[in-house]
Amino acid sequence: MTDAVLSVRNLVVEFPTRRGILRALDGISFDVGPGEILGVVGESGAGKSITGSAIIGLLDPPGRIAGGEIRLKGERIDNLPTERLNRIRGKRIGMVFQDPLTSLNPLFTVGQQLAETIQHHLRLGERESRQRAIDLLAEVGIPAPEARIDNYPHQFSGGMRQRVVIALALCAEPDFVIADEPTTALDVSVQAQVIQVFRRLCRERGTSAILITHDMGVIAEAADRVAVLYAGRIAEVGAVRDVLKRPLHPYTQGLMGSIPSLTGEGERLVQIPGAMPRLNAIPEGCAFNPRCPRVMDICRRERPPLIDADGACVTCWLYDERTEQPPAREAPAVGRPA
Repeated sequence: MTDAVLSVRNLVVEFPTRRGILRALDGISFDVGPGEILGVVGESGAGKSITGSAIIGLLDPPGRIAGGEIRLKGERIDNLPTERLNRIRGKRIGMVFQDPLTSLNPLFTVGQQLAETIQHHLRLGERESRQRAIDLLAEVGIPAPEARIDNYPHQFSGGMRQRVVIALALCAEPDFVIADEPTTALDVSVQAQVIQVFRRLCRERGTSAILITHDMGVIAEAADRVAVLYAGRIAEVGAVRDVLKRPLHPYTQGLMGSIPSLTGEGERLVQIPGAMPRLNAIPEGCAFNPRCPRVMDICRRERPPLIDADGACVTCWLYDERTEQPPAREAPAVGRPA
């Protein structure tokens, strides 16, 4: 994608340990276009949060980017010194963390925290920064923002705190936002409201985003495209409608088949056998091959490349010309999102 806001190519993230090097991300590549929301989904341990941390430069030591590159509007940012990265964070890349209490300082009001960020990045005066903070709180759906701006984080509910964090991520008008499981700790009704706010603000501002989640329902509601991760590798990338209704990769098919139907109809839910491999025990060839119901000999020997198939990209030998042709692309019997 030539006009991509964010471009990730062959990204490798490693963690050196006493027992060897653990590779948390192993050569992942994707693009995010202008105004696009890319959903990143997978089981726990797939590498979703590590992807977001690597992009914004918040990998915890001894974690490191060992290969590949990350470009923001054509500028390479993965090899920048800390001082340059600090100027990018907040101003050009915003971050919405899973737990808002880790993002908000309990000793300062939400207005102080918003105004400080606005003053730092946009160079506005105190009065202008405060008014902008009030406007942002109104945009994210905080009632009576003129009064609530002087409240402390503990005086807000979980859903309202997450709205404040979204306002904080967007207050400097960044080009790109990373939302790392922003609704995990919220109940279903509040979760839907927060996702609607996030999607609406990204659309209105033309902001590109990555939405990291384990919930396919959130992906169906908010994302334009989805990247499915498995063991630090891309399993499948494509438009949300295509991937959710007609998944290609056996792993994606298993994820979709494990979602109960809202009508209560359909066959038994699919259970993916086994578990995500440990980073020090990634199998040879395709990382999913020990759990795959359609495994072939080549899957155990060679790692599949990213293959264009039916409008999506998938890392599976079933779709390679050197192997037998896959069956017709069909939707799973159960698990279709509403």
